Amino acid sequence: MTSVAGAGPSWAGPVDTLLIDADVHEPMPQGHSGRDLIPYLDPHWQRYLSGNGGMWLGLPNPMSYTSPMVANALRAEWSDAAEGGVEALRRYVLEEEQVSIAILNGPVFYPSSMRTDPEFAHALAAAYNDYQVEHWLDHEPRLRGSVHVAAQRPDLAAREIDRVAAHPQIVQVVLPLATHVQWGDPAYQPIWEAAVRNDLAVAFHHDAATNTLLGWPRYVIEWHTVAAPHAATNQLMSLICQGVFDRNPQLKVIMLEGGIVWIQWLMWRLDQQYREMHANIPWVKRLPSEHIRDNVRAATQPATEVTPREFAQLVEMTGTEGVYLFATDYPHYDADSAAVVLPGSLPDELRRRVRYENALATYPRLAGLLG
Repeated sequence: MTSVAGAGPSWAGPVDTLLIDADVHEPMPQGHSGRDLIPYLDPHWQRYLSGNGGMWLGLPNPMSYTSPMVANALRAEWSDAAEGGVEALRRYVLEEEQVSIAILNGPVFYPSSMRTDPEFAHALAAAYNDYQVEHWLDHEPRLRGSVHVAAQRPDLAAREIDRVAAHPQIVQVVLPLATHVQWGDPAYQPIWEAAVRNDLAVAFHHDAATNTLLGWPRYVIEWHTVAAPHAATNQLMSLICQGVFDRNPQLKVIMLEGGIVWIQWLMWRLDQQYREMHANIPWVKRLPSEHIRDNVRAATQPATEVTPREFAQLVEMTGTEGVYLFATDYPHYDADSAAVVLPGSLPDELRRRVRYENALATYPRLAGLLG
């Protein structure tokens, strides 16, 4: 894997203009086929993607649907982003949206979602990490990247985190929300340890494997409404109740593209259950809400499920001013613009926290951005 001299200069502009985007997707020109990764794979694994050998039950097919652009959206579409690559991202996100730092979370391509062949999944993850560096990070110092891993083999995932973390523009590990075993399971401890020792946060994002509790609904609107927040609620609850934050107090996790208001419900509900049933999880030493405030972040997109005034009220009611990170979710059809979701009508402190302060406190490798 190639490397760059540094993680980019400190922010030189007025501090109030700093805007950190926690959820940007960099598409691959050939999409979910993975064929762009063939040059980065060992010849043994290249056969699996070239059609010349190998059988695997691969990544779930992404759901295909279109939707009209909405008022809060960036003027970008997935096809434009795929064809335009770094230049399109510069135009739509860094220039038009005036994002200062954009954190890449991948093209919704998560080897941890693969149903079989964990060694091949690991090879795909490593190949994508090298692809990301060469095609994205090496071309734009304002981008930050994520380590993709195959969590089916936590030992190999930890090794991959250590390898890729050597690149100074890497700031986090990214994982899918949908798993066969909850993320709180002790089997995943090597992944959390690797993230902490490399000063990386861990982000979770839904993909086509993320389902609803009752399976696939009849209409996409049903899936789009509940699949991601329900999965995020379940996984975050497992991280808390199975003691991940008690074992790894420095770990920061980010829930991406799940919306806003589920956080408050979970805090209230889980605190109440903790008071009643603490004997069931005696290794958890703090109220769940305290773990959420200290260890958990949620990206704002989609933020338009509540008005800015309602958002400010929810934050004040629950003391969650440190929880939220701004995100566009570029280049999806419902990508958010900061001008809409973080208007001047928000309290100045909350607006400042969501724009950049919370991100600086969440990603250790961004801490020096202000010099």
